[in-house]
Amino acid sequence: MMVVGMEIDVLIPAYNESGYIGRTIAALRKLPQVKRILVIDDGSTDGTAAEAAAAGAEVFRLPRNGGKGAAVLYGARFARAPYLALVDADLGESAVELERLLPPLLEKRAEMTVARFPENRRRGGLGLVKRLAAWSIRRSTGWQAQEPLSGQRVFRRELLELLAFPPRGFGLELALTMDLLQRGCRILEVPTSMTHRDRGRRLTDFLHRGRQCAALLQELWRRRERLVRGGVR
Repeated sequence: MMVVGMEIDVLIPAYNESGYIGRTIAALRKLPQVKRILVIDDGSTDGTAAEAAAAGAEVFRLPRNGGKGAAVLYGARFARAPYLALVDADLGESAVELERLLPPLLEKRAEMTVARFPENRRRGGLGLVKRLAAWSIRRSTGWQAQEPLSGQRVFRRELLELLAFPPRGFGLELALTMDLLQRGCRILEVPTSMTHRDRGRRLTDFLHRGRQCAALLQELWRRRERLVRGGVR
């Protein structure tokens, strides 16, 4: 697949992603549309920053962990390309699938594209957080999301200005979806073969999902009037 006529800056928020992030960056560098790869090291305590720099990314180190939303907004200050791509650090070689998200934007079929992961991938959790996010989006906008929490997204850089509130932590994706739909933007989920490090059922994995759920609830509380009122897109 060759998509011409696009220039993209990639933002990768990363916290303790040593062992994964280098392969992710190497895959992204194969895409001619990618002009810069900006890694925001969100207070990592491992070798994330060094590995990212060695792989060819520009690295911005934050002094402490402030959460995914804050890391992305910080990195966006340094982006210059017309399009932004948000990419998780642990995609590895499958990050090259980002190219599948580009044609609908060029063809003006969507203002933001979101990666849909393979249906048969192994799932470690119970899916409660994902179902909460999908229900909230449908309730407030009328749009049915299959991958409401997917961190792989491409959109024009100025659309970040449509966020109603600066998103906190793992509430970034939910905030982007709800706020852009509220402003009349079209979102298209695109099937990909992307894979990432799935969470299992260890205590640390459930704690991660707990933090994710707490961030979603914060974003929903800030948008509670939409949930009460409901909406049809």
